[in-house]
Amino acid sequence: MHSKKVFILFPDGVGLRNFAFTGFKEIGEQLDFDITYWNNTIFPIQSELGYKELHIGSTKIHPKTPVLSHARKRVELALSRKRANDHVYNTYRFPLKWNGPKHFLKSAFVKFHERFNATPHGWQRLMDQMYAAERSTDRYQKAKTQLQEHQPDLVFCTTQRATQAIAPMLAAKDLGIKTACWIYSWDNLPKGMSTIETDYYFVWSDLMKQQMLEYYPKTVPEQIFVTGTPQFEPHYDNSILLSRKQFCEEHHLDEDTQYICFSGDDQTTSPLDQYYLEDTAIAVRKLRDEGYNLAIIYRQVPIDFTGRYDKVLEKYADVITTIAPLWKPMGEHWNQVMPTKADFARLVNTCYHSEMVVNICSSMVFDFVIHGKPTIFPNYEQPQLKKGIRDIGQNYEYIHFRSMPDREKSVVWAYNKSEIYEGIKGLLDGALNPVSITKQWYEVVNRSDSPNKASERIWKGIAEILPR
Repeated sequence: MHSKKVFILFPDGVGLRNFAFTGFKEIGEQLDFDITYWNNTIFPIQSELGYKELHIGSTKIHPKTPVLSHARKRVELALSRKRANDHVYNTYRFPLKWNGPKHFLKSAFVKFHERFNATPHGWQRLMDQMYAAERSTDRYQKAKTQLQEHQPDLVFCTTQRATQAIAPMLAAKDLGIKTACWIYSWDNLPKGMSTIETDYYFVWSDLMKQQMLEYYPKTVPEQIFVTGTPQFEPHYDNSILLSRKQFCEEHHLDEDTQYICFSGDDQTTSPLDQYYLEDTAIAVRKLRDEGYNLAIIYRQVPIDFTGRYDKVLEKYADVITTIAPLWKPMGEHWNQVMPTKADFARLVNTCYHSEMVVNICSSMVFDFVIHGKPTIFPNYEQPQLKKGIRDIGQNYEYIHFRSMPDREKSVVWAYNKSEIYEGIKGLLDGALNPVSITKQWYEVVNRSDSPNKASERIWKGIAEILPR
């Protein structure tokens, strides 16, 4: 009996952390799967990791695809807004551009469909047009030729978000090859971020399964596997933990100092993020004056090259040490900065050796709570906020934050600058401790039983799809 052949499709680099840098491949091979990484990224999987890979020959999508996908997303959000009578879906929309004739025509097309075609049939027409456009590309033909040559039994796509995934997944479907898709992030389904339709879907939790059925009513429960997510698996691997002495020597830290991690956010989510870092530094200076042996580890978001933190880092160099993510630039553009396997160990150790994290609304809250560490979420406007700059407060109104079992107790909220100081002090003194509720939240958004077994469950799901 021959091994079942599985293509793991990387339309972009976001899937590397889940499916190349964990034990995912080794588990699949132990279950006798023949695994090939179908690589659309600039990351050299074979030379870097020694894994079998096949490069997709063309990365050029159809010129119509981005605008069709944008219209599809707007229609999808309009449908959700009407169905739920909830205006939060409006906040998921990015502003349309009207300057210049090209932008005007594209935006007019999107706006027309959002206003007049926000129906299930209108959504399907846009999907069909997008798929027809992608089927006409050289990229589709090259993907189809590769599939005909290698004849995999399943193509597993590592993210549902990328328009780069459309042509290869359509080629697989058109050849009668089974297809499956990983829903990349805990917030993606309400945001209308799915560009592909597959035979099966893999999700983090029962909550995401419910959302999949709600937002994509063409799906049925039998298509969906609830597995947990591999992205948290390294936190359960004690072999990558450094001793306190090793960690501090590596990063020029003091073993006796307590460290708060400030985890930076991207410019879209938190455009004034540098000022929240400054507020945290001011709070730490004040606590040091009161006798606390305290400092900050700053971990930047890997794709932020704006330099917006530089002045704060320089001004508060006495209390802030940067421990940068181990990502590699492999091209000239921001989306060609790729994660590395070594960064998993760096993140795990940063969580383990910090007392807490201060962060604007990311899933870093879960990375830290796995180690029993609390989170402070700032939720106040900065004085630098002006028209055209996004207020971080809308982030906390998003659908995925409604999964908190107790909103006020799941994290420590800082509703003004002074509450960052009060939150840090309360957590250090033991007067505050949201960790037990944060853990309940983690068990809502991620499969709660054996969260370190997500990769294994994904392969078991694939084995159900491909019975021997």
